Amino acid sequence: MNFGIDRLLSEPDLRRALKGRRLALLAHPASVTADLVHSLDAIGSHPELNLTAAFGPQHGLRGDLQDNMMESPDFRDPTYGIPVFSLYGEVRRPTDASMETFDVLLVDMQDLGCRIYTFITTLLYVLEAAAKHGKAVWVLDRPNPAGRPVEGTTLLAGWESFVGAGPMPMRHGMTLGELGLWFIDHFKLDVEYRVVEMEDWRPTEAPGHGWPLGERSWINPSPNAPNLSMARAYAGTVMLEGTTLSEGRGTTRPLELFGAPDIDARAVIAEMQAFAPQWLRGCRLRDCWFEPTFHKHVHQLCSGVQIHVDDPSYDHEHFRPWRLQALAFKAIRRLYPDYPLWRDFPYEYVFDKLAIDVINGGPGLREWVDDAAATPADLDALATPDEQAWIELRTPYLLY
Repeated sequence: MNFGIDRLLSEPDLRRALKGRRLALLAHPASVTADLVHSLDAIGSHPELNLTAAFGPQHGLRGDLQDNMMESPDFRDPTYGIPVFSLYGEVRRPTDASMETFDVLLVDMQDLGCRIYTFITTLLYVLEAAAKHGKAVWVLDRPNPAGRPVEGTTLLAGWESFVGAGPMPMRHGMTLGELGLWFIDHFKLDVEYRVVEMEDWRPTEAPGHGWPLGERSWINPSPNAPNLSMARAYAGTVMLEGTTLSEGRGTTRPLELFGAPDIDARAVIAEMQAFAPQWLRGCRLRDCWFEPTFHKHVHQLCSGVQIHVDDPSYDHEHFRPWRLQALAFKAIRRLYPDYPLWRDFPYEYVFDKLAIDVINGGPGLREWVDDAAATPADLDALATPDEQAWIELRTPYLLY
């Protein structure tokens, strides 16, 4: 199959539309061609393409910072002599000055299919800036490795943030190019926009269900996104960032597992199975031990749970990572009623709300976990109408 960047490089008609126009590139470490050449090098060295600037999202253009919520500076690329503007540093939106360095912005970023992944918000911000400055935006499309399923509650009005660009559920089931179409329509943006579509993307087919397993190498789009298993689980495990539980940062399996020194993982799994066994479909849970080398519970032995979605038991249509992680929180709350589960700290530039609520775009999930009388049906009643509405709403924007 071909990604958008591969088509741009191989099809003269696409490049012809860019003749005489100054180009900027918004990219990150996973922005590579089928031959594993970084898009900055592929475009910057192409004789028909005039690259005059570049932008880097969270974690940087080349992937310069390991931990979460670490800012990157602007710099000048030593190979091509062009300015590289950070969109996760002193600013998160392009400055007026940076917008004057190009005519067309090429966006080539691997997404994970989850609302909280900040590359989505960065896309919205550059679309808004392009509308303001009369610039064009082309998305060189890439797969959604989590595929088409939809899950989670819709972000509530007033809860927008850098991890919540608009009213969509946690797992949106769209590509970045498709999301751009929805952003433009939803926010009424007047911008020249084009999606360079993928060729032969088959998001419903096994074994990849969105990711072309065996056809393309997995390259971390961010430092703690090391494989397809993480991408599949991420719409649930990302909520761990708003808790005192370790999400596995500082281990080799981040965001595929969770735990803490003061929980009993086997008891948690048993309680999950007893409370809502229907939410455990499509994966297998395994109790384990791990010791983070940095981040939460550093150098402490944690009793943990790993979510396995890479063997024949994986069922793409029935796996529900958001409900699975919610169920884990509920099990811990039922086993340890006074457990200090929610972590209170500034999260992605939001200082006046609990991180778990910022992540979920509202307080509904946290309130369900903390309500001793709440049932699985109560959470379904919150999420299912939102999921069904999004599936219908997104239909006109789907390209594949």
